[in-house]
Amino acid sequence: MSVNFQIDQQVVYPCQGVGRILSIEDKTFKNETIPYYVIYLEVSDMTVMVPVEKAEDLKIRAIVDQDMAQQALQLLGEDYDPIPSDWKQRYEMNLAISKKGSIIDNATVVRALYHRSKVKELPILERKLYDSTLKLLEDEIALSLGESKEAVETMIFTRLDSHP
Repeated sequence: MSVNFQIDQQVVYPCQGVGRILSIEDKTFKNETIPYYVIYLEVSDMTVMVPVEKAEDLKIRAIVDQDMAQQALQLLGEDYDPIPSDWKQRYEMNLAISKKGSIIDNATVVRALYHRSKVKELPILERKLYDSTLKLLEDEIALSLGESKEAVETMIFTRLDSHP
């Protein structure tokens, strides 16, 4: 299965952010012409070029539909398994989950690190992972549901805080 995106389509680039396909351009390298997606990532104000054939390997995907966005919001308020108290183990585990790239994976990481941060302040690396995953989750849900980022942020924290 290969992914085909269109110009102006919103996409999720795991661990990078939500982006928009600006163009699809051919680049020649060693006498071989390769098509690239040119993706603008608002969160970092950066444009990246990704070979079309590598997009699937990098887990670049379309924005989820409204049902899936609602499922991610739902998950934030649900019970979860305890996570390791050793921050390095926890960081590696959550980084691996976030690299899978689904909205459910992102919600899982946000939920775990949010609740951990209520117990004890997160180390810098974990805090960065939490902040970037939360931003990605907010951006994707906002696009999917057609809501403002502020409204989505309120929805996310309402769900997180509803957990006992």
